[in-house]
Amino acid sequence: MTRKRRQYSVTFKAKVALEAIKGQRTIQEISSTFGVHPHQVGQWKRQGLEQLPEVFSSGHSLAERADEELKAELYQQIGQLQVELEWLKKKSGLSR
Repeated sequence: MTRKRRQYSVTFKAKVALEAIKGQRTIQEISSTFGVHPHQVGQWKRQGLEQLPEVFSSGHSLAERADEELKAELYQQIGQLQVELEWLKKKSGLSR
């Protein structure tokens, strides 16, 4: 008889990892409280600590990327308007 592997939700993993990161209880205590193997608790803690800097840096880079895209679009519009203005000046005879 084979056992089906447990699937844990992301929120559950984060809750267990945060509890382990706090360090108020041992990994053995956390594993018995949540019913997870101690090795799994340590693995989730390590993953949490490794990915924590990315959480805070990704928001900043997304904002910078959005600003750069907006600037590029605005410069393109300015260039298009300048070309249209020059063309209108030539056609109307105002460029003399």
